[in-house]
Amino acid sequence: MPKKGILEKLQEGPVLGDGGYLLELERRGYVKAGPFTPEVAVEHPEALRQLHREFLRAGSEVLQVCTFYASAEKLKTAGYANEVERINRQAVRIAREVAQDQALVAGNLSLTWQYHHDESSSKERVLNLFRQQVALQKEEGVDFFIAETFHYLGEALLALQAIKDAGFPAMITFNFKMPPLSRDGHSPAECGRILEAHGADIVGTNCGREPKRMLPLVEEMRKAVKCHVAAQPAGYHSSDEIPYFMGLPQFPIELDPLQLTRLEMAEFAWQARDLGVGYIGACCGVAAAHIRSMAEALGRHPAASAKSPDLSVHPILGPKLMAG
Repeated sequence: MPKKGILEKLQEGPVLGDGGYLLELERRGYVKAGPFTPEVAVEHPEALRQLHREFLRAGSEVLQVCTFYASAEKLKTAGYANEVERINRQAVRIAREVAQDQALVAGNLSLTWQYHHDESSSKERVLNLFRQQVALQKEEGVDFFIAETFHYLGEALLALQAIKDAGFPAMITFNFKMPPLSRDGHSPAECGRILEAHGADIVGTNCGREPKRMLPLVEEMRKAVKCHVAAQPAGYHSSDEIPYFMGLPQFPIELDPLQLTRLEMAEFAWQARDLGVGYIGACCGVAAAHIRSMAEALGRHPAASAKSPDLSVHPILGPKLMAG
């Protein structure tokens, strides 16, 4: 039987996404903090392959292609201007190799840092950057596209246009800062409604905010649209004053003490489900252990659950549990 597509799966219930790639690969020594570009796909494909495997084993039903910041202008800042095609193609091949028939593969687009809402020439340039990535990833065989971490609704609409012109389901997500508005002045509800009106299949938020600071925005979107809604929070605590982790003084290389626990991410998973969120995933700071706990919170038992904790047999904690 042919593999069910993302929209078919969402009709059946929540779909569990994966976690963060670039910050996790930076922590492992395969991505450079600063540019955070994904040349790991061609430099160390085995490292990317292993991270995909970890997410799949933990219960992810979708593997995102590691092409965040793999547009021409962003790669140029890291000295990889001539590697756009190779990086995009190789990233898809690696994800497909791991996913096989066990998970969907989502092509990936992200903000380009080239969009200027008051400059018409930038819009055509950004649209062409998106079209280039979409064409390359389409040829290698993705199932749908996730375009993420947008600040401007205008740029998100260009990504949506490139995806829909190529004939794919589109999931579009925003990274809202403070106040929670797009930089061109639209609320989460307005962003969702406008994207839905232009053909988006899934709208939502990703990265930036931890679950408790993201879920109210997701709920606002859920009430505003009829299409599917996605939530992919960051795995780092922030503050009321600075509700997005990239604004914290610890970003990017002192975030370790701020990481959420796997139990906090499990709580997010069932809270999102109860809000009517269809696509439940995560972003920076979320590793395979978090995804396994999220899967189990949703009543699933992925392969990694064979090694879920059993503290009753721990030599110190076990007797305490028995006595308690």
